Amino acid sequence: MFDLDRWREIFQAISKNKLRTALSGFTISFAILLFTLLFGIGNGLKHTFEKQFAGDSQNSIYINSGNTTKPYKGLQSGRRIQFRDDDSKFMNDKFEDEIQYFSPNIQRSMQVIYKGEQNRYTIRGVYPDYQPLESAVIQDGRFLSYLDIEKRAKVAAVGRLVEKDLFGSLSAVGKNINMEGISYKVVGVFNDPGGDNDERFIYTPFTTMQGMYKPNDEIDYIGLTFNPELSVDEALAFSNLLTKMLKEKHNVDPRDQGAIRVRNYAEGTKNVQQFMLVLNILIIFIALGTLIAGIIGISNIMVYIVKERTKELGIRKALGATPNSIIGMIMMESIFVTALAGYSGLMLGVFALRAIGDSLEKYFIINPSVETYVVVGATIILIIAGTIAGYIPAKRAASIKPIVALNDE
Repeated sequence: MFDLDRWREIFQAISKNKLRTALSGFTISFAILLFTLLFGIGNGLKHTFEKQFAGDSQNSIYINSGNTTKPYKGLQSGRRIQFRDDDSKFMNDKFEDEIQYFSPNIQRSMQVIYKGEQNRYTIRGVYPDYQPLESAVIQDGRFLSYLDIEKRAKVAAVGRLVEKDLFGSLSAVGKNINMEGISYKVVGVFNDPGGDNDERFIYTPFTTMQGMYKPNDEIDYIGLTFNPELSVDEALAFSNLLTKMLKEKHNVDPRDQGAIRVRNYAEGTKNVQQFMLVLNILIIFIALGTLIAGIIGISNIMVYIVKERTKELGIRKALGATPNSIIGMIMMESIFVTALAGYSGLMLGVFALRAIGDSLEKYFIINPSVETYVVVGATIILIIAGTIAGYIPAKRAASIKPIVALNDE
């Protein structure tokens, strides 16, 4: 492998045959380049879907109430369905094994003031279990606790951008903010992978909000996560049963879609999984086709190269070169050209993805990139193919008698 004379012969052969070397190198580079671009764009689509679901836990279910759209059991349409505390107890009693986290929610828009700064934010009264529903990550202080719920404490956890708006470079933790004339102590600051909108929420204890604004134990909506051990189909069956039982409890027509609305993230997850499976199969199919085309191209070029050098190989054999040395020389040249061209195609592909990455966001392709092991694996496949492609014609040429090779036209 490190025979200096052998490498000199290889470079001399390459320098004397620039066109065929360029053609074989181009075939390999283009195959790896196209392979990298295809996988990068596929990963970009995958990142887009992941971002769409980043704001909430993937096993979240949100339940909202509205007005009935159909008469039922003597009750007229247009009736307002109002969730109350007994609905929370009903769900937890009936589905104890299926529910992981659970939180009723009260939501209001309020003007929030800290000294000379003020802005309007969405305030949510929740239980501590609401934190994993929203995938909120505490960056300073803490989230709400069950002690806050029990004491109906006037405390708040604020989003990162709320802290930035009202406090600038100062920490919000430990300071008091005024929400519609009532002082709340900030106990924590969170960030949220869902983006800027989710980082402008303020969370306070559910019992505090309900005591102030919902005197009849009313609830605006309910959030929960289902047991992560449930499959997607089991989670969908659970939410369907939950919807059915809530409709029965509130005397709602089973066909009424407006009175009680259940949004199960498992359904979106299932759709995304199916789409990504089809997308991955398509990308793999196209990428394999590209690699196969590259392999065929390398094989054809190597056959032509060996055929073109038949006389040269005959002279080498006449001067005492062994068949193994001829085979080794051709294979080393094939491996060297394939590896160099494959690496060049890989670098071009990675550079192209980085260069056009931002411009693809308008086509819903976010951060197109490709894992190193994928393209390195593809390059290794091409190198192996190049080795085989070089070995077969080289072995055939090495077996030809010198007199036959010298008379080859």
